[in-house]
Amino acid sequence: MQMEQWNDALGKFHPASAPDYLPLPQLRELQLQRLQAIVRRAYDFVPLYKKRMDEANVKPEAIQTLKDIERLPFTVKADLRDTYPFGLFAAPMRDIVRLHASSGTTGKPIVVAYTREDIDVWTTVMVRSFAACGMHAGDIVQNAYGYGLFTGGLGAHYGAEGLGATVIPISGGNTDRQIMLMKDFGVTVITCTPSYFIHLIERAGEMGIKMKELPLRVGVFGAEPWSESMRAYIQENSNVEAFDLYGLSEIVGPGVAIECSRHHGLHIFEDHFYPEIIDPETGKVQPEGAEGELVLTTLSKKAMPMLRYRTRDITTLAREQCACGRTLVRFLRVGRRSDDMFIIRGINVFPSQVEHALLQVEGTLPHYQIVLTREKGLDHMEVQVEVTPEIFHDTVGAMEGLQKKIAKALDQTLNLKVGVRLVEPHTIQRSEGKAKRVVDQRKM
Repeated sequence: MQMEQWNDALGKFHPASAPDYLPLPQLRELQLQRLQAIVRRAYDFVPLYKKRMDEANVKPEAIQTLKDIERLPFTVKADLRDTYPFGLFAAPMRDIVRLHASSGTTGKPIVVAYTREDIDVWTTVMVRSFAACGMHAGDIVQNAYGYGLFTGGLGAHYGAEGLGATVIPISGGNTDRQIMLMKDFGVTVITCTPSYFIHLIERAGEMGIKMKELPLRVGVFGAEPWSESMRAYIQENSNVEAFDLYGLSEIVGPGVAIECSRHHGLHIFEDHFYPEIIDPETGKVQPEGAEGELVLTTLSKKAMPMLRYRTRDITTLAREQCACGRTLVRFLRVGRRSDDMFIIRGINVFPSQVEHALLQVEGTLPHYQIVLTREKGLDHMEVQVEVTPEIFHDTVGAMEGLQKKIAKALDQTLNLKVGVRLVEPHTIQRSEGKAKRVVDQRKM
């Protein structure tokens, strides 16, 4: 059956959502066709993939079934850093219409690329995401995700416009103005990080504005982990139904997966992103229903295909059909990771990045601790740094100068403003094992 026929048969759904309801045999056939094509593209145009596949004695023609994906090598975040900036591109620059970037572990950004076709796919999966949340043409969407190199803002923007909604491209920050426009423009949908929306709720209360009296009805929240207790707080203090949106810049950006109205896990758009669950220690594919690390393969990304990308997110896949009718696989909300990354206001941060920045500043010792807190719904990060005895007993001006140097180095490395506190030598607790670099005092 052709896609146009599926659209006709499923007319009660938004047309762009038709692939969400494909019978499993048709979905599997589509996945295999796309997998074979993307493996061939990666092998032919990306030297890293050709080298690794040759070493594993796997040629593109060896991919005859979906299970054969297990023969392919993994891709990890370090591969993007090591091939910076364009080493993983599978398309010439004349075909690249967009570049985005996220922070890397040593100050170099992780660069991702899109062809015109990739942008169209990204728009489509975001349209399908928003449709799953009950959004429609006529909604007024306040997009408070960050614009620029961060994928969140433009990803949500194109999807909302593709759905036919009205978009307010306000980006992040300027909270009082956000609340004013939300009230004056009759906003019905908010897209932002969940912690920022909690901050909006609290600030609106201080301004004498009750969120429950606004026409806001849908919140699409992502870019950071959040809990059911945060969902409960959001929904109790507004009229918003809160939906969890999942994505990675390395795969496409937001739009890899979304909750539907049943809120029983996130549907992966597996006609474009093929999921696996592996044991994070051994790399072995886990049986259905087992917990492990989520691995994703892009099935249609032309500019920069990703083969078996290790997300480091620990979750479980649920194959049984959802009550919403979608046949797409779901994964349970991610509660932890297999690495030491954490997220502050939508930005990925690794302790190694902090260490890299500190090593550039003379007068600091290789002992530091990162303290994460949450105040009025917003996450805060403070880096406590031991300094040499000479610096600690120097003048106040010298201490302030060093503090500013450290803050600047961290800002340049993380693209994030954080607090810095200088402490005297031997203040930070030592460990005989792995140093405890992060103290997370946030309550999810």
